[in-house]
Amino acid sequence: MRRLTLKQLQTVRAVAESGTIATAADILRVTPAALTARIKLLESDVGLAFFDRAGGRLRLTDAGQEVVNTTIRMEMLLVELGNTLAAIKGKHAGRIAVGIISTAKYFATRLVAAYSKQNPRIELQLAIGNRQETIRALRDYGIDIALMGQPPTDFQVISQAIGAHPQVLVAPADHPLVGRRGLEKEDLAKESFIIREEGSGTRTVFDYFFDGGSRPAIKFEIGSNETIKQAVMAGLGLSLISAHTIEAEVSAGRLAILDVKGLPIIRQWYLVRRANWTPTPVGEAIWDFAAAHAAEFMPHVAMPEPVLEDA
Repeated sequence: MRRLTLKQLQTVRAVAESGTIATAADILRVTPAALTARIKLLESDVGLAFFDRAGGRLRLTDAGQEVVNTTIRMEMLLVELGNTLAAIKGKHAGRIAVGIISTAKYFATRLVAAYSKQNPRIELQLAIGNRQETIRALRDYGIDIALMGQPPTDFQVISQAIGAHPQVLVAPADHPLVGRRGLEKEDLAKESFIIREEGSGTRTVFDYFFDGGSRPAIKFEIGSNETIKQAVMAGLGLSLISAHTIEAEVSAGRLAILDVKGLPIIRQWYLVRRANWTPTPVGEAIWDFAAAHAAEFMPHVAMPEPVLEDA
């Protein structure tokens, strides 16, 4: 097998992302016939098909998907190299890709905006997604730094806690349980709940809190904090949710935090990066800025006063 080149791999990626030979050929400024011949020659050299051509459509095979994934990682490494060389030359400019878990967007975007105002020549690429999407992007070199809850454990990372992340139980402001003190889990057993999807950090907290006790009925499973809040305000159920997502609704009197024993559950926000990633000066700068200032941008939501136990 002849030595593969990045240009050859990028050809496979172009076809995969565009979906057709004709579109990819137009992007690469070659004829469809030349591109087809190039792909077939590469497949012949490797001894594997990169595309399943059955039914007149191009679908990536396992080998083709591996080529695309590797190409993305190689391109990210080349970007890192470019940033490093620019820093060595003394230029205070570069690019950094930051992933923000969707629950953190209520403060993380303001944090990033503050950094960007101080460093206008830094190109910041933001990717907002759920926990699984953010972890996958970090593992697959799609982002350099993630701002999220509990760090992943299925690959090696470096993490730093940057602030408290309370999880609370919310209800419509006119719900009968609002204002009651020291609610027990049993008081919630007959309530309907609206919760996040499997794999989300908030869902993990819900499962942890109700593990081994009276588990309430799950009425809706929704992948959006905004939709969950609207559903709760409409009276469709209660929800265990990040306190950092409900500041505006609580302040406006549209949602209320219930006083439940064992809540709030205080988790942490983390900065996370791959252990094998050597941060560029730009990466170090935004990491240090976020570690020092993230807490300043986190919402402040009034919690119910704790119930004092009798002596």
